[in-house]
Amino acid sequence: MASRTGAIDRARTYIDSGTFEADLARRVAIPTESQTPAGLPHLTRYLEEEMIPAFEAMGFTCQVFPNPVAGCGPVLLATRIEDPARPTVLGYGHGDVIRGLDDQWTKGAGPWQTARDGDRLYGRGTADNKGQHTINMAAIKAVLEERGKLGFNAKVMIEMGEENGSAGVHEIIAANKDAFAADVFIGSDGPRVRMDRPTMSLGARGALNFDLVCELREGGHHSGNWGGALADPAAILAHAISTIVSPTGQIQIKAWLPEPMSPAVKEALADVTLDGGEKGPAVDPEWGEPGLSPAENVYAWNSFAVLAMKAGNPESPVNAIAPSARAHCQLRYIAGTDKDNIIPALRSHLAEHGFDRVRVEPPPAGNAAGFDASRTEPDHPWAKWVKGSLTRSTNVPLAVVPQTGGSICNDLFTDLLGIPAIWIPHSYAGCSQHAPDEHILMPVSRSALEMMAGLYWDLGDETSALP
Repeated sequence: MASRTGAIDRARTYIDSGTFEADLARRVAIPTESQTPAGLPHLTRYLEEEMIPAFEAMGFTCQVFPNPVAGCGPVLLATRIEDPARPTVLGYGHGDVIRGLDDQWTKGAGPWQTARDGDRLYGRGTADNKGQHTINMAAIKAVLEERGKLGFNAKVMIEMGEENGSAGVHEIIAANKDAFAADVFIGSDGPRVRMDRPTMSLGARGALNFDLVCELREGGHHSGNWGGALADPAAILAHAISTIVSPTGQIQIKAWLPEPMSPAVKEALADVTLDGGEKGPAVDPEWGEPGLSPAENVYAWNSFAVLAMKAGNPESPVNAIAPSARAHCQLRYIAGTDKDNIIPALRSHLAEHGFDRVRVEPPPAGNAAGFDASRTEPDHPWAKWVKGSLTRSTNVPLAVVPQTGGSICNDLFTDLLGIPAIWIPHSYAGCSQHAPDEHILMPVSRSALEMMAGLYWDLGDETSALP
């Protein structure tokens, strides 16, 4: 007799038999770099060779939407409608990856060939995001094989430009809302709060990048002849930044501060800790907004960072007062922040503090963040239902975070499609995504397969009280 346990057993067999590694190896071998011209043809190839055949074998119909933005990857929508009276669940994955950085890998055989080392499986895209959507696809297949049907309607979107800020995807969905329409969004990307703690994320912080520039004159001038008579742009810029953020990371611009956390958010984060794993960084407990835990600062507050800063020639300094200084900065902000007032508030703040020689400029091309902040509240009926299903499949308490610290296209679902959005990440913070030696942990992948098979089974259970 078909059962939830049977579906989960099938998912376990998929990973224990080595099929998961074989599927992922083929997908990693396709160099789907979305930031390079050489990677562009591979974006379509990934859909044609891997995604479409896999979905069609599970009874999905597939449609590829060309990207209206030149040089950006297409979007695949795989659809399986079993009964219009049953709920429709929209899933997600992205098949594009960040640059391979081939010559910087120290583990495995480089970015385009998976390599196993103990519990780690190396390769570009293993964690972000080919491994994650491969897990979800396998869980769907396990339920289909066990039950003979899903018991709900499924749509899965695979985009090929997330690492380019999902350029053009808003336009694609806006022009095809009926095709992408669903009752709830459930996707997977990003890390768990800890490798051993299953996590459910309900949104994403937005990110706004900008440059602070102090440009005083043409060329540098000898520091012996002019030191003490010429203003130092680096010193001016450093003092300007010190009025934006305190020595312990507290934001000093009141207009940048979000509303206080709701009781539901506070409760959800009460037992959440940050852990990047054995080689991850240690938390600085005194950094950020006073009175908030590290988890609250990352998942429920705004943060300012100087990502890069330069004056003169740091690689080969000379005895000269630099003519200019530049800092590339970023504000990560949660849902509810007035994003349209971030830059105006910054300019007003600098003027009030006498820094009229510091300009705010757009970031360099390719460094602008492309996602807005958005989230589903922890007490939303769908959030509570999914939490219940995932908890049923695990032996540890589920972590619920209001929004991930990073940014992703969550607003496409909450704002554009108007549906609750829930993320179930299958990686961990020390996975080296976007860096050399990216990897996924096999025990986490096994746990994720069990959870997702149980979740998809529960979605199709006609006796389950869905929201």
